[in-house]
Amino acid sequence: MTHRLLAAARELGPAISARSAEIEALGTLPMDLVDEIRPTGAFRMCVPADLDGPEVTAVESLEIFEEFAYHDGSVGWCVAIAATTSLLASYLPDPHAAALFGDPSAIGGGFVMPRGRAVPTEGGLRVSGRWQWGSGTKHCTTVGGGCRVVGPDGQPEPRDDGLAVPFVFMDPSDITFIETWDVAGLAGTGSVDFEARDVFVPEGRWVQIGAGGPVRDNAWSRFSFYGLLACGVASAAVGIARRSIDELVELSGARKPQGSTRTLAERATTQAGVAEAEARLAAAWGLMLDAVDGTWQSALAGQPSTVDQKRRIRLAATHATQTAAGVAASMFTAAGGAAVYRTSPVQRCFRDAAVAAQHAMVAPRTMETAGRLRMGLPTDTTTL
Repeated sequence: MTHRLLAAARELGPAISARSAEIEALGTLPMDLVDEIRPTGAFRMCVPADLDGPEVTAVESLEIFEEFAYHDGSVGWCVAIAATTSLLASYLPDPHAAALFGDPSAIGGGFVMPRGRAVPTEGGLRVSGRWQWGSGTKHCTTVGGGCRVVGPDGQPEPRDDGLAVPFVFMDPSDITFIETWDVAGLAGTGSVDFEARDVFVPEGRWVQIGAGGPVRDNAWSRFSFYGLLACGVASAAVGIARRSIDELVELSGARKPQGSTRTLAERATTQAGVAEAEARLAAAWGLMLDAVDGTWQSALAGQPSTVDQKRRIRLAATHATQTAAGVAASMFTAAGGAAVYRTSPVQRCFRDAAVAAQHAMVAPRTMETAGRLRMGLPTDTTTL
């Protein structure tokens, strides 16, 4: 049975597609569109049931990301980033978990790598720093930033309780957004830089990803946060690539290349290219869903993700993302001169998929980690 969230994504899809040019020109999601998506629960789909989460499975979450991205890459991307962030609700102590993610209107985002400094103070931390890649942060209700705990000299110095690299959650009113997002693709994600200056973060309003266990024991807290992040990126890329195939098919029925008497659809090279693209994308998508579902079934049975399960997920996510970027590029090439115009949906898909493939979680170099582990070599698995 189709989850109600996937049905909602499909229902909203045509209206989202109709606003793609506006989204790209604005450089971020329009707030009225955010407010249309918010009631569906898509932005907080990994919040646990005891905090009134929408109760989706891991595979369902990827299908929802992919569907939103099919209609607009930036929308799918922002939904995936927010939903991934919401998984951390299970790691936050009360009352912060309920305050930040229990509200149906909650949207989280940020940048997890430790680019900020956190100075211990009475009742919490004082945080300063500047982070990149703040996808969707301008419409978030809470903004996270990775930090290193430092001593009076500014050098890394964990707290006595071992707190060293917290991902702290801040109020948007304490953040300065810096308009740096002038990019080739995924232009509507609003992935700006953001800055905090001596912001007070109350005790416990943070998580240390990979250090310590979750506060809430559930299937999402047993699943890999970084694995979900990588799969969220991959799902968005796959949705974009699927759209590129459909756009090329629609274009090819009417367009005749210059000097040709046949439409693109009547050319054997186009026919073979579309079939190959469809097969490659479906195979990559199937591999990722299989890896994710196997790990999810273990999580439902009470077992945290193993290193090998995480490895398979990351391998599949990188493969899916890079395959999707290749498919979108091939559709751009097949479209010929019609695709060079900014009004072309095929071009936008090409640009969006290319940018998605640059994300650190799914960049080609992540295959090195998967390969090292497969060959039994000592490997840092902190961010696996």
